[in-house]
Amino acid sequence: MALEEQCSAPPRWQAISVTHVEFPEGDLTGKLLAYISLLPVAILVGFVTLIVFKRELHTISFFVGVLLNEGVNWVLKHILREPRPCAGAHTTVYAEYGMPSNHSQLIWFFVVYFFLFLYLRMHQTNNARCVDLLWRHILSIILLGMASFVSYSRVYLLYHTWSQIFYGAVAGSTMAIIWFFFTQEVLTPLFPKIAAWPISEYFLVRDTSLIPNILWFEYTVTRSEARNRQRKLGTKLQ
Repeated sequence: MALEEQCSAPPRWQAISVTHVEFPEGDLTGKLLAYISLLPVAILVGFVTLIVFKRELHTISFFVGVLLNEGVNWVLKHILREPRPCAGAHTTVYAEYGMPSNHSQLIWFFVVYFFLFLYLRMHQTNNARCVDLLWRHILSIILLGMASFVSYSRVYLLYHTWSQIFYGAVAGSTMAIIWFFFTQEVLTPLFPKIAAWPISEYFLVRDTSLIPNILWFEYTVTRSEARNRQRKLGTKLQ
């Protein structure tokens, strides 16, 4: 249905509890897209959880980039002051202006930064197995689909126009590229010094930037420590 027709005959809206994201009543597709549009919120919660439990400097830097991206979105909205489509259609809207889309800018910042991290930061070694490379491609496709569905959901639910989604994606992607290379070239060389600060040691903040595969590293260290403790326990029992 064309946007003009949707605005002239707006549907009855039903909100997802707590979040206030609205979808057309009785529209299963709209309900699914409303839940999908909450993915950026899940990403922010995931960042906070990772920072609390991992306390890793690159994750903290990534999150700072997300916050800066949000700040740029707020500035652009108040400079451009372009209204949302179908003004007044939704009962609860957190931002008056719609250009560029906040959801689109955030999700594309996250996805583009993650692309760069997968293919540049997690550099491929000469003995990399095909399966190690395959999962990166599969994950990239999943992330691309996620960003596309989140962006589309904002148009389908009449929160944004296509142009607001497009320019949000452009702004988020641009910010991701800038922040990734700033992190790599400027911040990463400083991470060892930052990790050595007394306050960093007190809060157990760490730097893993020199470890190419942190998942494998943590797995092998944990397994080795568990085996050592198991041997010590066995010796004591004897």
